[in-house]
Amino acid sequence: MRQPRAWQRMLSGRRLDLLDPTPVDIELEDIAHGLAFVARWNGQTVGDWPYSVAEHALLVETLVGRLAPATGPRWRLAALLHDAPEYVIGDMISPVKAAIGPGYGALDERLSAAIHLRFGLPAQLPARIKTLIKKADRISAWIEATQIAGFTPAEADRYFTHPPPDVADNLTIDPRPPVIVRRAFIARHRALEAGMDAARPG
Repeated sequence: MRQPRAWQRMLSGRRLDLLDPTPVDIELEDIAHGLAFVARWNGQTVGDWPYSVAEHALLVETLVGRLAPATGPRWRLAALLHDAPEYVIGDMISPVKAAIGPGYGALDERLSAAIHLRFGLPAQLPARIKTLIKKADRISAWIEATQIAGFTPAEADRYFTHPPPDVADNLTIDPRPPVIVRRAFIARHRALEAGMDAARPG
């Protein structure tokens, strides 16, 4: 029997092998485009546009900056890219991930490592950075749940992390068209990369 295809062709022309992803086949524009079209919460959010993973990534990066203001551009870029593998494998809600089992986690880790290396980050992030990003991710889920996914604050408190005082001030979610979010994601990525370059010794 013919082997099933395990690669995806991207709009950039790159062919990404999901079983053995390499940094050279990863492009920022492909990530931004894909994430801008992947809906969070299985699309069960209010508004005329889906709330995309790209929009979520921008929120998490903002929250990392609020939780730990001294965090430099290198680790804020890691926050922006924390769900980047979903440009290929989509966004699955936690119950579906649990049903699939460890195979999903292994695939996510392979893709994350290749993406990190492509953009000058270590394949495996330091534990303290992973913990910080995870905290921001859980706070973002609380904000999203209560603003656009129909959860009451009390219900969200049972599943996610209630924002500490002042962290979520003036953060209002208003889902935008994919083309706008894609541009915002690329612009933020490039700004953080420029910050990384400026921080390197001359």
